[in-house]
This record gives sequence, C-alpha cells and structure tokens, in this order.
Amino acid sequence: MGQKVNPVGLRLGIVKGWDSAWFGGKDFSDKIVEDHKIRKYIQARIPKGGISRVVIERTLKRITLTIHTARPGVVIGKGGSEVDKIKEELKKLTGKDLQINIFEIKRPELDAKLVGESIAQQLQARISYRRAMKQAIASAIRVGAQGIKVKVSGRLGGAEMARSEQYKEGRIPLHTLRADIDYAISEANTVYGKIGIKVWIFKGEVFGKRDLSPNVGMTSNSGGNNSNQGGGPRRRRGGDGAPKRRRDRK
Repeated sequence: MGQKVNPVGLRLGIVKGWDSAWFGGKDFSDKIVEDHKIRKYIQARIPKGGISRVVIERTLKRITLTIHTARPGVVIGKGGSEVDKIKEELKKLTGKDLQINIFEIKRPELDAKLVGESIAQQLQARISYRRAMKQAIASAIRVGAQGIKVKVSGRLGGAEMARSEQYKEGRIPLHTLRADIDYAISEANTVYGKIGIKVWIFKGEVFGKRDLSPNVGMTSNSGGNNSNQGGGPRRRRGGDGAPKRRRDRK
C-alpha cells in the first residue's frame, strides 16, 4: 500500500499537516477552486521564485497566505514591491482582504518540490538526465537526508521509446507512517515531449507528538509582509552505498 499511494497524503494528521487550513460549508467546492487559482497565479507570477508550497488559511473576512520559498528576495521584490503587487491582484481575484507571509527554506536540497524543479530545469537545458539525478542525490545526502529516490519517465535522451529510470540512495521506508518523507512531482518540457519527475526524500523518523499547524517554525510578527526563516536540525547520513539504478521499460 505504501508503495502505491502519495506518501504525503498517507501521513496527513500523523507527521504531515494540510496546505489548506480552513472549514467550509456549502461553499466548500468554491473555496477549493479558489485555492487552486491562488496557487496557480503565484506560481505563474514568480516562476523563478523557488516556491515549494503555498499554505492558505481562511477566516470569515481574511485570507492568510504563507509562501514557502528558497528565494525570498525574488518573491518580496525591491522594498516589498513584488509582494504588494501580488497582494493587490489576489484581492481582485478573491474579493477579500489578504495577508501574505514569507517563509524561507534554508535547505532547498531537502525539499522534494525544489529538487524536482531543479532537475526539470536542467533537462530543459539539455543536460544529461543521469548527471542531473546524481547531482541532486549527492546534494541531498550531503546536507543530511537519510534517503532519496529520484525517478524520471519519458523519452529520455531523445529515445524513440519512452521508458522510466530511477536512482536511489539511503532508506525510503514508505510503509513507516512515522517516517518524515517529502514527495513531489515535476514536469520538464523538452523538444522530445514531456518528461515526468518524481522525488522522494526521507528526512528521519518522528517520535512523540508533532505540531502539525500550517505555520509551525515561523516567528509571530504583525504586519502584512513578514519574512521569516525556518529550518530543522541537521541529521547524519543514513548509509554509504552507491546510488542504485533500475530501468523499467513501458
């Protein structure tokens, strides 16, 4: 079961929290669509902002957005100009008052979404997929990941027949619910078509109770545009084996 389902969804309420934190009645579906539009707009507005996730919290009259990014300077802009423009555009889109917080990701090598986007950018720049995958794995292990697996699927290297190839190092205990596993999917648009990228990163096991609130790790600050920094403790490398490789033909 753990091999098939989304590792993040399987761990919601255990070691993972929700990206949308609100309650809805009959307008539940409308809020879901609005959340999707907000995230889509932010990703399209700042494609090079290194944005991993957007946490959305709602009250009766206000929406609070927390943008998790590895490049807060790009998102905020000079003197906060960029984030002010985003705020005004989203006010028009939602018709509600907005507050935007910025959460800095100090170690992007341990964020599955950012690792996948980095590999996608390299593939679009015609860099070898094997080189891109091995570099991502080495970087993650170096900064403290206990395990990482990267899988790419599509017309790799311009081959006529699509196939899948993956590299893995360390442990990825998908059946262990207390395991803190980050997972994300990215796409690379190459001249040969789309290449799908999946990334699993195992950061360690969580024992005891864990705060699952959306903005855990952020310092409380008043004001519309807060730049807060976060990051967990370093962990030792979980093993020394060479990256494993497997091919699956479609």
